[in-house]
Amino acid sequence: MPSYDERFFSMLIYLLSLIFPILGPLVIWLLKRNESGFIDYHGKEYFNFLISYFVYSIICGLLAAIFVGSVLLSILGIMVVVFTIIAAIRSFQGERYRFPFIMRFII
Repeated sequence: MPSYDERFFSMLIYLLSLIFPILGPLVIWLLKRNESGFIDYHGKEYFNFLISYFVYSIICGLLAAIFVGSVLLSILGIMVVVFTIIAAIRSFQGERYRFPFIMRFII
């Protein structure tokens, strides 16, 4: 089981992402990734999620021209918030949460 600090900072990566999507998680990940494999895992997982979300948003934006994308973009936005909260809870519980539907860019 990861220590309390490892679980706390991993959770913080996700919770800060709801307010500061890039800067907050990036600062924590860069400062703590060498101290803990658990924090490093969650930092990579979050940024893979962020990049995938960006790609999916572009696709939905292009599909908005045919009115399907705007609905998909709304669903995508809701999914991002829900999956981020789930990831925060699971990481604080000491689990290595894997987001569904994401591409692994950072290994």
